[in-house]
Amino acid sequence: MSFNDDAGLDTSQVESGGGGGGFPGGGLVVGGGAGGILLLILALVFGPGVLGGQDPSTAGGAGSAGSGGTSQGEITQRCRTGADANANVECRVVGTVNSVQSYWATALPRFFGTNYTRATTRLYSGAVPSACGTASNQVGPFYCPRDGKAYIDASFFTELTSRFGADSGALAQEYVVAHEYGHHVQDLLGVLDAAQQDPQGPESGSVRIELMADCFAGAWAHDASTTTDAQGNTYLKPLTQNDIRSALSAASAVGDDRIQQKAQGRVTPESWTHGSSAERQKWFLTGYRSGDPRQCDTLHATSLN
Repeated sequence: MSFNDDAGLDTSQVESGGGGGGFPGGGLVVGGGAGGILLLILALVFGPGVLGGQDPSTAGGAGSAGSGGTSQGEITQRCRTGADANANVECRVVGTVNSVQSYWATALPRFFGTNYTRATTRLYSGAVPSACGTASNQVGPFYCPRDGKAYIDASFFTELTSRFGADSGALAQEYVVAHEYGHHVQDLLGVLDAAQQDPQGPESGSVRIELMADCFAGAWAHDASTTTDAQGNTYLKPLTQNDIRSALSAASAVGDDRIQQKAQGRVTPESWTHGSSAERQKWFLTGYRSGDPRQCDTLHATSLN
């Protein structure tokens, strides 16, 4: 999904650069397009404590918090227009954050009768401190409700293609960002805790929350080409069928069943946290085809597949 070259990017919605002081550990870390699946892989190796709020950077052998990364000043200078978003992956994250927040600023009052509060995305490299604990890039993208921020290491998108087999198209990457903001919307709606109360299994609260975030990402995709910058320029061009295939490939690549088959040679639904490949594709398409995030109520759905 390409950006219009003349769209203006708002880098104030994204933080970048080295880390500062850490936060107390604990809290709920909610995985993203594949973040929770990467946690699942760690859990297979290091035990289920990684899923329960222990420090993922310790479990995964990551480097020091906030290591490396592009500075805030570099992001501000580099990411100014839609043309920059088409050319640079970190600028693409900035542009997607802008578009997704523009969408929810209108959609949340329209469909749910509540105002939208912006969330910041933290771009990092290596490891990062958050209010939910220090996380390494092995966790993948995640949302932390204790500070209301999404955390993304842009190198994950290379992993998404090379390790998990997702399409390299832009919408595969944009889907991951939109999924994280789906968790933020769930936080605003007061339903996010369902993931923590019922954390594993094919019908668990965790799976239902993740599939809802996929559906919210699809609802954004439905209207993404109508979202605008401060000057009224549309951020994105209309979706093509190739764009949709790209997003579906990402959703499929990070299904619990596919990842488990790859990691351990068998599928164990009782430990699912995100849903199967087919379910993730189904719920993204539910949001995309309806354009109505109210159709994303997976918490009360009698069937997820």
